Amino acid sequence: MTNLLAYQYVVLRCVPRVEREEFLNVGVVLHCQAADYLDAAWHCDADRLRALDPGLDLAQVCDGLAFVEQVCAGDVRAGAAARGDLGTRFGFLKAPRSTVLQPGPVHGGLTADPARQLEHLLQQFVA
Repeated sequence: MTNLLAYQYVVLRCVPRVEREEFLNVGVVLHCQAADYLDAAWHCDADRLRALDPGLDLAQVCDGLAFVEQVCAGDVRAGAAARGDLGTRFGFLKAPRSTVLQPGPVHGGLTADPARQLEHLLQQFVA
């Protein structure tokens, strides 16, 4: 019998113009406390993002997503956000902000393999 582990995740959204309430899913952050796992996966579709806002700075969006990866990894370049345990870092990443890159609601599930589940969620919600 496979040992299933509880996990939580948020879908990251690019919201180029908050006042229009339009967004495009660009990434996923997955936290599995039992497996001591926190990671992010993302993909920016430049054509789809430019359809929402032709003036969007795609490099800035990608930089923001790279920052999320750094926080997940505990990379010192991410500053204070990358300090603390995985739960604290996930708490930082799931907190709502009024920026171009926003987390959606927190969802959960069960998995035997958090890394594989992250890739599955990326394909399901972003690709």
